[in-house]
This record gives sequence, structure tokens and C-alpha cells, in this order.
Amino acid sequence: MFGAAVLLLLFPAIYSYTAWMLRPTSLPWNIESAEWVRARVPFGNTIMDEIEHIYYSLNAPTKGGPQLKSLPAVGVREPLSSRVRAAKAATHASSWPPRIKPIFPHPLPGEGDWKPVGPSVNGGPPVLVTTFRSELDYPQIVAYVAWFDHTRTELAYYPGRYEPPNAAVRGPMMVPYDQRSRLLATFNGGFTYTDGNNGSADNGRTNEPLTDGNATLIGYRDGRIAIVKWRGGPNVGPDVAWARQSLAPIVWNGKLNPMLDTNPNSPQWGYTLGGVTRVWRTGVGIDRRGNLIYAAADYQTVITIAKILQHAGAVRAMEFDINPEWHTAITYSHHNGLGPKELGYNPMQSPTRYLVPDDRDFFAVYRPLPGPVTVPFR
Repeated sequence: MFGAAVLLLLFPAIYSYTAWMLRPTSLPWNIESAEWVRARVPFGNTIMDEIEHIYYSLNAPTKGGPQLKSLPAVGVREPLSSRVRAAKAATHASSWPPRIKPIFPHPLPGEGDWKPVGPSVNGGPPVLVTTFRSELDYPQIVAYVAWFDHTRTELAYYPGRYEPPNAAVRGPMMVPYDQRSRLLATFNGGFTYTDGNNGSADNGRTNEPLTDGNATLIGYRDGRIAIVKWRGGPNVGPDVAWARQSLAPIVWNGKLNPMLDTNPNSPQWGYTLGGVTRVWRTGVGIDRRGNLIYAAADYQTVITIAKILQHAGAVRAMEFDINPEWHTAITYSHHNGLGPKELGYNPMQSPTRYLVPDDRDFFAVYRPLPGPVTVPFR
């Protein structure tokens, strides 16, 4: 009798969990279980936040330790003829960003040096990547950075299977097959809508209402991209192709948001782990020429990821998704196929993420089509 009563009490939770786990998903069971707790268990967000806070605090990095002897290999390293070297030098001088100045007094080989990935566009590299050590106190931490030339790329935004929750046009939830021949890179989106009223829009149609004051990555119909503090009300205007919000800005006019120092635990940096717990974090920024910068690194606070983007040249920047499950930047070589390769290895995600339907929204970087700017089919 007692057992039957217990089973009756547990039945709603068992039914809810079973239905949740039977949904189509791109995630492993353990991550999906945690997402169920957050979404369906009373105070689940608070419970999971506290569990993660305790876990990551116990596993936080210690200062000091041995120096790295080398950095992870990224980009293209191949012998060049004198003619190619001369052409590369000319292109480098005109359009490449300056080398990221190493923070350590004795740089490792290639530290902060930009390296091309994937096919060239109009005689130059559309995508550059590099790595550097970001904090003197933590010599084991490596920041991964990608730079996208706004004159040689087009950026597209795609809803995932479940995020944003109310996509006006859900689309394929992956890179469309007919666009893959010009695919250069993909990377993860920002915080979920519930973590800070992070609105979005796609194909000029609003998914969730945009929130004034939130940092917003915008793609305009004329092909420009920008990061703005949103002041346009809940819906986008006719000149906006897509928009994605993610919390408050972390870098503005080349300076760190002063609220990072005065209130890093504020919910404005995300309810999930706030801003002070050291975890994988990602972010995007815009440099002085209007090019997009993506950065990811482990053991980051909201302040340190902001400093990485600032040091890499961003004059405006915003935090994107955090935690080890979500960081994903992938480049495509188009050698014997797409040749996807992760920038900053993530054992919880495959390099083929975004080539199959994914639960969360993401961005794709393309080689431009000739002629007028077009928005890739979603």
C-alpha cells in the first residue's frame, strides 16, 4: 500500500521525465537530464546552479603551476613559395588585424599570430584564428580566437530545435545543404531567452521580444553587422535581417563595462553561474573596422572573457553561451569534403554539430555570393 502511494506521488515526475527524454534532441542523456531539472522541477534552475557552482568551485584552477611548452595547433601551417609569401604579406598589410600582443614576457611559438583557415575569398583569407595565454596567474589557460573579415564573409543566424523557444520560422535547425559549398565557419549562440529576456529575430520576424538595454548582435539587410545596446522596442525594424540578444554589453567603446567589477554576481550576467564562477565562456565582439571576433576559453569569469575580447581588438563585445556543454566554434577546410575542425576541442560536442539538427540556435559564416546581398534560406 505504501509503495503504491509513493509510486502514485512520483508518477507525474516519472511521466514528465520520460516524455522529456523521448523528445528529439542533439544532446546526451546526462545533459538532457540536467535540462529537465531546470525546466520542469520546481526551483530546478536554482538547484542546478548550486550544484554546478559547488562542482566548479571545487575544480577551480589554482594560480601558478608549470608553463605550457606549446599551444594547440590552429590554422594553416604550410611552406609557401616566395611569390605566395609576397602576396600574403601584401594582403596581410592591408586587411589582416594586428597580431594579438602576448601577455607573457616569453611568448610561445605562434602565440597571438593569426593563421588562415579554409579557402581564400577574393585573394585573401576570410577567417583567421589564433591562440594565446590570457592570464599571468594561470599559465595553463588558453584563449581561442577567430576573426571574420566583414568584406569577405556573410553571417547568418539559425534557430535550433528548441531555442529560441518561439521561432517565427524554425527552419532546418542546421546548416542548409544548399549553402554548405560556401560554408566557412559556425559558432554557438548566446544565453537562452529565459536567462535575461534575450530576444531574437530571424528573416525580419521577431521570435521573442527584444529587451531594451541588452547587447544585440544584428545583421542588417545590406550585409552589415553590428553590436548595439538595443533601444528599438520589442520588434526589429525593416532594415534588420536578424538579431540575437545576450545579456548586457561587456565591452563598450573599447572599455570594460564598469558593472563587471561592481556587481559581477548580478543576474544581468546570466542566472547560470552568474559571472564569477570559472567555467568555459564564449563571447563575440566587433573591432574598429567592423569585423567580427569570436573568443572562447576555459576557466573564465565574465570579467576575464571581456578582457580576452578587448585584448583581441574588440571595441564592443557581448557574452555568449557558457559552460562546457555549449562552447562550439568550427571551421571548414573543404579538403576532401567540408573538413570540419573545432576551434577549442569540446568532448561534449562533435565537429559535425550544426551539420545535423541541433537543439540550440547558432551562427554560420559564409563566402559571399556574387551580386546583391542575399539572406541564406532558412
